Amino acid sequence: MIKVVFLDRDGVVNLERGEYTWRISDFRLTVGLKRFISSVKQMGFEVIIISNQGGVGKGVYSLEDVEKAHQFLKDELAKDNLFLTDIYYCPHHPVAGKCLCRKPEPIMLEKAIARYNVDVSKSFFVGDSIRDVEAGEKVGLHCIKITPNDDLCDYIGIVQNGIVD
Repeated sequence: MIKVVFLDRDGVVNLERGEYTWRISDFRLTVGLKRFISSVKQMGFEVIIISNQGGVGKGVYSLEDVEKAHQFLKDELAKDNLFLTDIYYCPHHPVAGKCLCRKPEPIMLEKAIARYNVDVSKSFFVGDSIRDVEAGEKVGLHCIKITPNDDLCDYIGIVQNGIVD
């Protein structure tokens, strides 16, 4: 079994701008992201992103736009020899119909846990919304709720010590 730090995307991995972020020109990594990923990797964790991308369901941007943004993210991390294990995202939005994968539903997490044989008792979900925490708690993860755009380095000790308030 492996340990994973699951990360929400907007507001945790990239800066929350108050509107959808799908253009590469708008995609900015949060403060401390690279150091955080490097640190948790050194602790033996894998890193997987779990994200709602409802702008696709609303017709604001396309699946191809999401994939381009994710490739940009991977390329930026690779510059520092940092690699994600995977990225899961829900392209649906409630205004365009119901789905089972949108957080706070835990299906994206369940898929990742099953695929990668994740030890949930030793794994974390870092998110900036209640729906992130709810999804993580439904599968038994330790959840860390941050303020959007926080410096992730402030949370390295929590992961290292396994302490969650």
